[in-house]
Amino acid sequence: MKLAVITDSSAFLDESLKKKDNVFVLDIPVIIDNESFIEGKNLEIEEFYQKLEKANDFPTTSQPNLADLDDILAYVTKENYTHVIGLFLSSGISGFYQNIHYLVDEYSHLTISFPDTKTSSFPLGILVKNTINAYEKGLSFSDIDENLRQQINQTGAYVIVDDLNHLVKGGRLSNGSALIGNLLSIKPIIYFNNGKLELYERVRTEKKAHNRLIEILNDVTSNGSFDVSIVHANAFEKAKKIRDLVSQSHYQGNISITPFSSVIAAHLGKGAVAIAFSPSADDE
Repeated sequence: MKLAVITDSSAFLDESLKKKDNVFVLDIPVIIDNESFIEGKNLEIEEFYQKLEKANDFPTTSQPNLADLDDILAYVTKENYTHVIGLFLSSGISGFYQNIHYLVDEYSHLTISFPDTKTSSFPLGILVKNTINAYEKGLSFSDIDENLRQQINQTGAYVIVDDLNHLVKGGRLSNGSALIGNLLSIKPIIYFNNGKLELYERVRTEKKAHNRLIEILNDVTSNGSFDVSIVHANAFEKAKKIRDLVSQSHYQGNISITPFSSVIAAHLGKGAVAIAFSPSADDE
């Protein structure tokens, strides 16, 4: 078996993964005032926030290009890959997942799996990492795929946003939830519910919201080993404060701080922070 893993630029990938010959990344454009950008090519994350400050309207994103996925499948065929796993942004916040399954039939000589990850950002990167690690350990494709689907069911993120209007403008959250949040001056906690971003709780102050994130983290990671990160949208100091709170809690594992990509930050807005988690491959 020769396995290729394809993901998209909403995923947070560490440098070692980016250097893997069998990891491929589809670009997701970010559109700011009708101009299209690709992070890492014609836009750095610092530039994104600078442009965001000056933009006339909220930024938007578009789906990855289906032709690019087609090209990658053609390339891996040429390079004698036999199996493919595609791990893309949750179907609940992007229509891309629904549009790709016809390619399974077109490349019937490949064994292809496109599970719905129901997530993005740091957890999506962990799913990619775990898939590569399992492949390099010599697991069979069926075992890799089955383990991956089990990990997806235990993967999640809980997000605090400063301004719900970004999510509403992008169609990722209902207007009703945004109206309630703005009128009551609360700190909403948003989460992935079966792949869709929904309002989880409404908390009165930022401090209480941060403490609630810690409670949630301790609860969801109580059974097993998890990769955990505080993910932020240009809010490193806020993320560091939450990590310090985690270290003072009952949580025993390691926790990193990672940035949201511009693709995700475009919808969450500057200042958003999240606790994100996915089962560690070491726990298999």
